[in-house]
Amino acid sequence: MNETHDHDLPDLIPGSHGHPACADCGRTIWNDPKIAGAAIVPMDGGIVMVQRAIEPAIGKWSFPSGYVNRGEKIERAVEREVLEECGLETTVDQLVGLYSEAGNPIILAVYEAAIVGGKLESADHETLDVGVFKIDQLPDLAFAHDRGIIDDWVRLKSQVGST
Repeated sequence: MNETHDHDLPDLIPGSHGHPACADCGRTIWNDPKIAGAAIVPMDGGIVMVQRAIEPAIGKWSFPSGYVNRGEKIERAVEREVLEECGLETTVDQLVGLYSEAGNPIILAVYEAAIVGGKLESADHETLDVGVFKIDQLPDLAFAHDRGIIDDWVRLKSQVGST
């Protein structure tokens, strides 16, 4: 299919401060970051993980996660993603951390979530499989930051337990 789509949008030019600008009026175009939410879901002495069926990192394992829709509360997005990806109804308990990297437009908000219902199962096209893994026996992780996030969660749990 070789159709042309005319969107009538102006060309962009390099603007001040490193952001693109409209070639017609000079207005700065702000490329805002995208928020993603992820859940660490404790279950049966381990944590729930999903095996990815989509890029990046097809076949590797990570937390149930996904993008937050415009106007959606982050905590509800995390609960929605857990249900969509692994069939579990959850309630967000606490923030584990916010994660970002220079040059990467995604900000990741990671929460601990408690199971309140549902059944653990691969529930959508984005997951090949789901499983529960002890934190010292994790499968091949999808992202370099995943191990650090788990370590942050373990530290948080030990701080909460000692107060």
